[in-house]
Amino acid sequence: MERLIKATENSWRGLLRAMRTEPAVAQEMLLLVSGAVLANVLAQDFAEWVWLISPLLVLLAIELLNTAIEKLCDRLIPEQDDAVGYVKDLGSAAVFVALVLTALIWLPVLLRFFWNDAAS
Repeated sequence: MERLIKATENSWRGLLRAMRTEPAVAQEMLLLVSGAVLANVLAQDFAEWVWLISPLLVLLAIELLNTAIEKLCDRLIPEQDDAVGYVKDLGSAAVFVALVLTALIWLPVLLRFFWNDAAS
Protein backbone atom coordinates (compact mmCIF):
# COMPACT_ATOMS: atom_id res chain seq x y z
CA MET A 1 0.00 0.00 0.00
CA GLU A 2 2.86 2.35 0.81
CA ARG A 3 4.29 1.84 -2.68
CA LEU A 4 0.93 2.77 -4.24
CA ILE A 5 0.73 5.94 -2.16
CA LYS A 6 4.30 6.91 -3.10
CA ALA A 7 3.63 6.24 -6.79
CA THR A 8 0.48 8.37 -6.65
CA GLU A 9 2.38 11.21 -4.97
CA ASN A 10 5.09 11.02 -7.66
CA SER A 11 2.47 11.06 -10.41
CA TRP A 12 0.67 14.10 -9.00
CA ARG A 13 3.97 15.92 -8.48
CA GLY A 14 4.93 15.27 -12.11
CA LEU A 15 1.53 16.31 -13.43
CA LEU A 16 1.43 19.53 -11.40
CA ARG A 17 4.98 20.47 -12.37
CA ALA A 18 4.26 19.78 -16.04
CA MET A 19 1.13 21.94 -15.88
CA ARG A 20 3.14 24.81 -14.34
CA THR A 21 6.13 24.60 -16.69
CA GLU A 22 4.83 23.23 -19.99
CA PRO A 23 2.27 25.33 -21.91
CA ALA A 24 1.12 22.38 -24.06
CA VAL A 25 0.38 20.30 -20.95
CA ALA A 26 -1.49 23.21 -19.35
CA GLN A 27 -3.53 23.70 -22.53
CA GLU A 28 -4.44 20.04 -22.75
CA MET A 29 -5.37 19.95 -19.07
CA LEU A 30 -7.66 22.92 -19.73
CA LEU A 31 -9.06 21.05 -22.72
CA LEU A 32 -9.69 18.00 -20.50
CA VAL A 33 -11.48 20.02 -17.82
CA SER A 34 -13.51 21.94 -20.43
CA GLY A 35 -14.26 18.69 -22.22
CA ALA A 36 -15.50 17.09 -19.01
CA VAL A 37 -17.90 19.98 -18.45
CA LEU A 38 -19.05 20.04 -22.08
CA ALA A 39 -19.47 16.26 -22.08
CA ASN A 40 -21.99 16.69 -19.24
CA VAL A 41 -24.14 18.66 -21.70
CA LEU A 42 -23.52 16.58 -24.81
CA ALA A 43 -23.46 13.00 -23.54
CA GLN A 44 -26.72 11.08 -23.53
CA ASP A 45 -25.51 8.69 -20.84
CA PHE A 46 -22.49 7.87 -18.71
CA ALA A 47 -21.00 5.53 -21.31
CA GLU A 48 -20.99 8.31 -23.90
CA TRP A 49 -19.48 10.70 -21.34
CA VAL A 50 -16.64 8.21 -20.81
CA TRP A 51 -16.31 7.84 -24.60
CA LEU A 52 -15.86 11.62 -24.90
CA ILE A 53 -13.42 12.00 -22.00
CA SER A 54 -11.22 9.02 -22.90
CA PRO A 55 -9.47 10.55 -25.93
CA LEU A 56 -8.77 13.70 -23.92
CA LEU A 57 -7.06 11.59 -21.26
CA VAL A 58 -5.11 9.73 -23.94
CA LEU A 59 -4.10 13.06 -25.48
CA LEU A 60 -2.83 14.33 -22.13
CA ALA A 61 -0.92 11.09 -21.50
CA ILE A 62 0.75 11.25 -24.91
CA GLU A 63 1.62 14.92 -24.39
CA LEU A 64 3.23 14.05 -21.05
CA LEU A 65 5.26 11.28 -22.67
CA ASN A 66 6.25 13.59 -25.54
CA THR A 67 7.36 16.23 -23.04
CA ALA A 68 9.39 13.66 -21.11
CA ILE A 69 11.10 12.50 -24.31
CA GLU A 70 11.90 16.09 -25.31
CA LYS A 71 13.30 16.92 -21.85
CA LEU A 72 15.45 13.79 -21.86
CA CYS A 73 16.74 14.49 -25.38
CA ASP A 74 17.61 18.07 -24.46
CA ARG A 75 19.41 16.89 -21.34
CA LEU A 76 21.43 14.16 -23.06
CA ILE A 77 22.23 16.02 -26.29
CA PRO A 78 21.84 19.78 -25.80
CA GLU A 79 23.23 20.71 -29.22
CA GLN A 80 21.31 20.42 -32.49
CA ASP A 81 21.22 16.84 -33.74
CA ASP A 82 19.25 15.39 -36.66
CA ALA A 83 18.54 12.12 -34.85
CA VAL A 84 17.22 13.95 -31.78
CA GLY A 85 15.13 16.19 -34.04
CA TYR A 86 13.62 13.09 -35.62
CA VAL A 87 12.78 11.64 -32.20
CA LYS A 88 11.11 14.90 -31.19
CA ASP A 89 9.18 14.98 -34.47
CA LEU A 90 7.91 11.46 -33.78
CA GLY A 91 6.66 12.57 -30.35
CA SER A 92 4.96 15.55 -31.92
CA ALA A 93 3.37 13.27 -34.51
CA ALA A 94 2.01 11.07 -31.72
CA VAL A 95 0.36 14.12 -30.14
CA PHE A 96 -1.10 15.06 -33.53
CA VAL A 97 -2.56 11.58 -34.02
CA ALA A 98 -4.16 11.81 -30.55
CA LEU A 99 -5.65 15.18 -31.50
CA VAL A 100 -7.12 13.67 -34.67
CA LEU A 101 -8.56 10.78 -32.63
CA THR A 102 -10.12 13.27 -30.24
CA ALA A 103 -11.67 15.22 -33.11
CA LEU A 104 -13.03 12.04 -34.71
CA ILE A 105 -14.77 11.07 -31.49
CA TRP A 106 -16.08 14.53 -30.58
CA LEU A 107 -17.21 15.67 -34.04
CA PRO A 108 -20.18 13.29 -34.48
CA VAL A 109 -21.44 14.06 -30.99
CA LEU A 110 -21.16 17.81 -31.58
CA LEU A 111 -22.89 17.48 -34.95
CA ARG A 112 -25.70 15.43 -33.40
CA PHE A 113 -26.14 18.01 -30.65
CA PHE A 114 -26.28 21.00 -32.98
CA TRP A 115 -28.20 19.17 -35.71
CA ASN A 116 -30.89 18.05 -33.25
CA ASP A 117 -30.95 21.51 -31.67
CA ALA A 118 -31.39 23.18 -35.08
CA ALA A 119 -34.11 20.70 -36.08
CA SER A 120 -36.14 21.46 -32.96
